[in-house]
Amino acid sequence: MRSSIHGFDMIDAALTPAVEEAGSPRRRGRGLGGVASASLLWLTLVVLACTFGSLAIHTNPNATDVAAAFAPPSARHWLGTDDLGRDELLRVLIGGRVTIGVGAVAAAVAMLIGSVYGAFCGYYGGWIDALLMRAVDVFMSVPTLFLLLFLAAMFHGNIVTLMLVIGVTSWLGPARLVRGEILSLKERPYVEAARSLGATDARIIFRHLIPNAFGTIATTTTFMVASAMLAETALSYLGIGVRAPTPSWGSLLSGAQSDIFARAYWLILPPGLAILLTVAALNFVGDAIRERNNDVAGVM
Repeated sequence: MRSSIHGFDMIDAALTPAVEEAGSPRRRGRGLGGVASASLLWLTLVVLACTFGSLAIHTNPNATDVAAAFAPPSARHWLGTDDLGRDELLRVLIGGRVTIGVGAVAAAVAMLIGSVYGAFCGYYGGWIDALLMRAVDVFMSVPTLFLLLFLAAMFHGNIVTLMLVIGVTSWLGPARLVRGEILSLKERPYVEAARSLGATDARIIFRHLIPNAFGTIATTTTFMVASAMLAETALSYLGIGVRAPTPSWGSLLSGAQSDIFARAYWLILPPGLAILLTVAALNFVGDAIRERNNDVAGVM
């Protein structure tokens, strides 16, 4: 038994070189680039501001002051106030925390389901793969937006429910991508070596194949976070996402659109620009990670 365990450890250490060697100087591709680096800096600043910025503003985000309604940007209210006199900057920061949090958790749920499902299909292949992937094709034929609207309206509730709804409706694309990667990886020599030593299918999938598909998973995750953020924004904009008085960028954008007629034009810019720049930054970072992975794969 002990020799078998040591054999698995040797395979883990020596026969899965892709993950370990991908970061070595010989395997390293080019850097992220200027646009991607700026995007990563923007994402870092946004996450820090949304996480800790609201703590620095000692104001109740739901405290109303009708006398100060639709106040323009000033030294007291940097982004002005809304129709109830609530500080717009504070609500944008809290709304960003909600939108980014929903996007991150929903993407994690989608990637977890999609990665395991795709790895299972790609590893076993044959009729199992054909059957399960036909099920994916059937689900993908259903318009995702309408399915998302239906489920969000049916289970309209708290933020956790919204995260799960978006995640459960978003795993099909990642499943196809991970499956394609696993189909290639399972033919590598280290998989055959692990199988010859008696490694179980579960060990091969979770210890050898999925870690070596990390590049594809990481790239897809960045796009999934952006997609989930847009889904949350759309649902909140339509009024079936995050419930009031909790703000999100989508609900702020919806409220700001109606406030334009009250000449509070400045309210629509902060949430709109925050969504635009953050989603664009995620896509730029995802593209950079994909190009870097392609460079590493070309060297290997």
